[in-house]
Amino acid sequence: MVSKASRWMSNLGAHATLEEDIFVPGAWVLSLGGAEQSHVNIGQPEEIFYEYLRRLANFIDEIDVPKQPLRILHLGAGALTLARYVEAVRPKSTQVAVDLERELLDFVLDALPLKTPDQLTTLIGDAREVLTRELASQEFDVIVLDIFSGFGAPEHLTVPGFYAEMDALLAPQGMVLVNVGDDPPFAFADTQIQAMSEVFPTVMASAPTEIFSRKYPGNMILAGSHAKIDSHLIERLRAAGAHPGTVLAGSDLDGFGKP
Repeated sequence: MVSKASRWMSNLGAHATLEEDIFVPGAWVLSLGGAEQSHVNIGQPEEIFYEYLRRLANFIDEIDVPKQPLRILHLGAGALTLARYVEAVRPKSTQVAVDLERELLDFVLDALPLKTPDQLTTLIGDAREVLTRELASQEFDVIVLDIFSGFGAPEHLTVPGFYAEMDALLAPQGMVLVNVGDDPPFAFADTQIQAMSEVFPTVMASAPTEIFSRKYPGNMILAGSHAKIDSHLIERLRAAGAHPGTVLAGSDLDGFGKP
């Protein structure tokens, strides 16, 4: 029998459910209002099912020294798939997870606790408000923004000012990573590349190859940093997958970011 847990989300006005993945032992699927949102493999957290999360993880793998602890801020938490990945591959990392839905983080952690819960701090609230209040004095190696999809995103989380506020909390060689879900012709992704480019001298985009044709919907991962672009880094990100995939930076990204 498939195990399943459910809890009402007052802000969302719908139920959140966690259900065992019948095809992957030890894995669970988080749904909000009946729509699948996250997939997490508790038994092997380093195994990431969703392609866009795998691309986020690839960037995290490249920051600083491999396997060494990082300070990571997650704006938008889901089932904490990426936080569990970091816990597994970079032990002793300190992480903060922020979510607007008060009951979601408690629900996920009650049902699927982390192995080292003392190394994760959870905060409830609007991402931008938390960033400039509770977290204003902190510094992070990575900030992951995984909240919005397309032009339905909260406007105050899509403007250059917000990227500047994230940048203010970054370590000198740190990186902001953003998951942008969009539909053809990827006009929203253009606005986010432009906003990020106003703050960061280095901007990269990673996505399935067909996304860059602007003909198919999907998720694009954007990365912003003050660190210089390393051609070897781009090649490693391309090789890491998921395949077929493309990573663009510098002049190769000139065709995007022009709303």
